[in-house]
Amino acid sequence: MSIGFIGLGNLGQAICKRLSDIGENLLVYNRNKEKIKNLPYEKVETPNELFKKCDVVFICLFDSNGVSEILNKFTSDDLKGKTIIDLTTNHYEDVLKFHEDVNSKGGNYLENPVFGSVAPALKGELTVVSSGKKETFEAVKPILEKIAKEIFYLPIPSSATKMKLINNLCLGSFMATIAECTAMAESCEIPKEKALEILGVGGGQSLVLKAKTQKIIDEDFSAHFSNNAINKDLHLLQNLAYELKKPLYSAAIPKELFSKMKMLGKGEEDFSSIYQLFKN
Repeated sequence: MSIGFIGLGNLGQAICKRLSDIGENLLVYNRNKEKIKNLPYEKVETPNELFKKCDVVFICLFDSNGVSEILNKFTSDDLKGKTIIDLTTNHYEDVLKFHEDVNSKGGNYLENPVFGSVAPALKGELTVVSSGKKETFEAVKPILEKIAKEIFYLPIPSSATKMKLINNLCLGSFMATIAECTAMAESCEIPKEKALEILGVGGGQSLVLKAKTQKIIDEDFSAHFSNNAINKDLHLLQNLAYELKKPLYSAAIPKELFSKMKMLGKGEEDFSSIYQLFKN
């Protein structure tokens, strides 16, 4: 039986290509049908049609609003016995509603945010963190192993989403620091290629630097993970800290820097384009 997939943005397309490359049959739905018209997958006109034909469905959307819009289309008759693997980085409160809604209709909801972007997705080397019923996680783990190198399970609903937001504090902070270091080196007449090479064996060693070095060198800011996405995630993390009555010192500046990129009309660019703020 085909695997269903809803949401073919940059990450969704990369995951679909990975699944297709290893022999999985896909049935896909995207709200913007023009965007996927040339992709080599069987397409459906509505999410309902997809759920009728697939027992396991991935959802990979920008935010909770998109997921809610999809899930609100379904009744118990539609979801009974179906498993939803939600790769979206949701709001940590909204995701609790998704667990309740799907499970109460006889379906199985697995909260499964993705760590990593296009390049590791194409290689099946993502990291995923899952929350939900243990039996649901165990049942779909063989599918997750097709797209992810590292898989973690946190049983309490919303834990995976909160962990994703925490991880993205590291991601956003590293990216902003690497960008500023690169621009500072250039101001000292050190070529950015050499500066990034040195940072890569010095204090800048990180997955972020490895993933974004060439993008900064080439100033190719086509999106793998957008400024809009990191800005949204850091905003949600600040909401979480407020709810927990905890200060969140190191998130404030990166969040505002990515807000500045969004304000400048660069929200759809890759988040490595923050380099432009410091360069200019």
